[in-house]
Formats: sequence, structure tokens, C-alpha cells
Amino acid sequence: MLELGFLHIVQWLLTPVLVLLACALAYALWMTGVVAMEAWQRRVRGFALLRGVDALTLEELELQALARVEPLRLLSRVTPMLGLIATMIPLGPALQSVAHGDGRAALSVFSGAFAGVVLALTAASLGLVLHSVRRRWLLAELLAVKRARAQEGA
Repeated sequence: MLELGFLHIVQWLLTPVLVLLACALAYALWMTGVVAMEAWQRRVRGFALLRGVDALTLEELELQALARVEPLRLLSRVTPMLGLIATMIPLGPALQSVAHGDGRAALSVFSGAFAGVVLALTAASLGLVLHSVRRRWLLAELLAVKRARAQEGA
């Protein structure tokens, strides 16, 4: 009885996980465009990611920098887990189909499961690259602010 209840809960989770994966991929693609635009603006105009540099303390600037990269960090860390969930949920019914000799049904389930993990890994990879680039930019800006404030204080 308990196992049957868990099975129903797990099967119910597949749709929300797939929706989250679609949202994660859309967010990763959108952020790719945002970071590409920021890269162009940095090259052309010296665009700064941190805002209100003069009015904020260094701790507040560090918090602002963390807030700018945290969504990408979460994307790169959580999305592979969602992909694993999207792969594991259909495997139970697929293995049952194989056990009953219905290979075609198992193949269709496996195809959908692997598509979910590929999309998840794509979103996670984009998130990791974008996180790394943005983090480096923000750390360089923080270092520049610290140096400028040290020179003002000297």
C-alpha cells in the first residue's frame, strides 16, 4: 500500500519536473542573450554590472554581486538533479514493459526520459558558463571599487 502511494506521488511529479526543465532551459537561453548583451556593452561603453557603487558599503556591493550570480549558480546545480528525476521516473514503467516483452513501449518511454536529461544538461552547462563569466566580471568590478576606495582613503 505504501509503495503504491509512493508510485502515484512519483508519477505525479513528472509533469512539474518537465515544466521546470522547460523553464530552466528557457531561462538559460534568455540569460545567454542577457550576458552576451552585457559583454557587448562592457566592450563598447564600459558597462558596469554593479549599481550605486558610491552609495553602498563593500559588504552591500558583495551582496549585490552575489544576488546577480546566484540564479545562474542555482540553475547550474539544480537542473542536473531535475534531469535525473525526469529520467528516473519513467524508468520504472519502462522496465515493466521490458519485463512483459513490450520493447516498443519501453523504447518510447526511454526516448522521453533521455530527452529530459539532455535538456537539463544543456541548461546546466549554459548556466555554469554564464555564472563563471558573470562572477569574474563582478569580482573584477569589486576589486576596482576596493582599489579606488583605498586610494581615496590614502
